[in-house]
Amino acid sequence: MKLTGREAKGYFARPEPDRTGLLIFGSDGMRVAMKRQQVIAALIGPEGETEMRLTRIPAAELRKDPAMLLDAVKAQGFFPGPRVAFVEDATDGLTDTIAAALSEWKPGDAQVIVTAGQLNAKSKLRKLFESHSNAYAVGIYDDPPGRDEIESMLKDAGLAAPGADAMADLTALAQSIDPGDFRQTVEKIALYKLNDDTPLTGDEITALAPTSTEAALDDVLNIVAEARTPEIGPMMQRLEAQGVAPVTLCIGATRHFRQLHAAASDPGGASAGIARLRPPIFGPRRDRMTRQAQAWGAVKLEQALALLTDTDLGLRSSTRAPAMAVMERALIRLAMMGRR
Repeated sequence: MKLTGREAKGYFARPEPDRTGLLIFGSDGMRVAMKRQQVIAALIGPEGETEMRLTRIPAAELRKDPAMLLDAVKAQGFFPGPRVAFVEDATDGLTDTIAAALSEWKPGDAQVIVTAGQLNAKSKLRKLFESHSNAYAVGIYDDPPGRDEIESMLKDAGLAAPGADAMADLTALAQSIDPGDFRQTVEKIALYKLNDDTPLTGDEITALAPTSTEAALDDVLNIVAEARTPEIGPMMQRLEAQGVAPVTLCIGATRHFRQLHAAASDPGGASAGIARLRPPIFGPRRDRMTRQAQAWGAVKLEQALALLTDTDLGLRSSTRAPAMAVMERALIRLAMMGRR
């Protein structure tokens, strides 16, 4: 049988111990692994692996010894409680082996949990679980975590429900980073807020969110948009040392100024325009970009975009000028433009 949407989320949290098996598949290995961890933990409890009620079977080993799965399903453990036989990274080539184990399954046997990569609608493995009367198949897709899933993560981490603004910031963050990074961020926030009863704030979320080269890129773009010309040189040296290409920097600058232009051109004002941007902008960065859009105005931002377009064409041409120097010159000109 196939599970989708809210049914799947509910099942991962409260799986049925009398089911024969469950297939979890999807192109994002991290998301699949997170759901597999959740459902196995819910089935066998926190001590299940320690009590040897979980048998892990890599797909490569199962191909060499097809009897491994049925042996794990039928094995009797030393400790009472539900058992799980987990097959990792399965493919259609293992369909017959898994089908044999499912056909021999009886109440009291270990539940068969299988993970796989992306499977199309014609996949034999997917059809096996979807057509089985006592097993489920769940596809994990690339949609970012929704509000319900984020609230569940916060609860699992021991965090109280945040206010509306903080939840909006967390939702925006979940849409901009990988699910594994987001879960780690939630755990980091939980550790930071340990024994702290004050409400979670946007500043705290920003401080604890993952940092990367993209963060340094945002720094230089804010410097330019706020006309802090003397700071451009040192920041460019830092980006060059990190290996950021001039074309990448130009693309990032163009995206940033396009967002500012969209906000400044919005009939409802810059604040409303920033709120309509997708993916959403959260926390202090939202307020900062609102101020930048208001300071520049639509006309100057159009001039800035024209300058960036010319710079991009120059960087992609056969000019002998040092590319990073060309990009730095363009950013300085933009900063000076913002001061007028």
